[in-house]
Amino acid sequence: MKQINAIYRLSALFLLSFAAHSAHAQTTAASADKYPEKPIRFIVSFTAGGTTDILAREVAAQLTTKWNATVVVENKAGAAGNLGTEYVGRAAPDGYTILVNSFGPIAINPSLFAKLPVNPQKELQPIALIAEVPTVLVVPTIASAPVINSIADLSKFAKANPDKVSYGSTGIGTAAHMTGYLYSARTGLNALHIPYKGAEATRDLVAGRLQYMFATVPSVTQLIKGGQLKPLAISTKIRSRALPDTPTLKELGVDMATGSWFGFFAPKGTPMAIVQKLNKEMNEILQSPEVNARLVAQGAEPIPMSVDEFSSFVRTEYETWAPIVKASGARAE
Repeated sequence: MKQINAIYRLSALFLLSFAAHSAHAQTTAASADKYPEKPIRFIVSFTAGGTTDILAREVAAQLTTKWNATVVVENKAGAAGNLGTEYVGRAAPDGYTILVNSFGPIAINPSLFAKLPVNPQKELQPIALIAEVPTVLVVPTIASAPVINSIADLSKFAKANPDKVSYGSTGIGTAAHMTGYLYSARTGLNALHIPYKGAEATRDLVAGRLQYMFATVPSVTQLIKGGQLKPLAISTKIRSRALPDTPTLKELGVDMATGSWFGFFAPKGTPMAIVQKLNKEMNEILQSPEVNARLVAQGAEPIPMSVDEFSSFVRTEYETWAPIVKASGARAE
């Protein structure tokens, strides 16, 4: 009899648990159906004008039209992208505060910083990959800058001026920094790394206060077209469709191929129905012919992924870059 009563109690508990789970699932689904019911904020971890900002505003504009809702972009730059990450990581997990970030803060910073207020690998929910973006080695064309027309010219200048060569980046651990480090390691180029806050690095490069920089293609496309910067090489395995005449580093004999990527993230605990809805809508936007063409023209390669695919991609990127960060000796506090 005691065994029968125990079985009854376990069955009752199971039914109650199942009912509660079903009720929660129905509530979550209903919430996702009504979403969004108020303005959504895209938090960009870098300053206005950079690639992350450009891509965020493109998707925000499209979502605003698609949903007839308000999607605003806010720039919270600082601490190598950690400021925006922390802000979103501590926000309510309701789908109304979304992080737009690049691979540096997400895949690099957990290895770069001894301690993070919010660890993006553990406390964020990946939503969707926006695009993969190659970086391009660019030099200034201002009259006061040295005349450099190739990576051979850059190496020659660096050897002749060992204490006068510096390259900029959008922050410690960003694509510009890590690509610059790899380039120095693979070519033996001796140059000083100067980290900036976002797009400020590009302004100093144009002014000739830096000798070169690895910049994401979308952030410098217009400057290249306007003749203010000269592209020497593309960092990825294949040429950029936005700069088809610029050779890859591989083509020029440098054994490296790397780029950057940008994506959307929510606070951990955001209802999966909302995450999946955002993923679906964002992927549809990225696959639309007009948006796809605009992003490609700027040097971004839209790559739609499911939530699971993007989550796996983020983990793999972290595992790939962790040993490179360690080898670079770069640390940030």
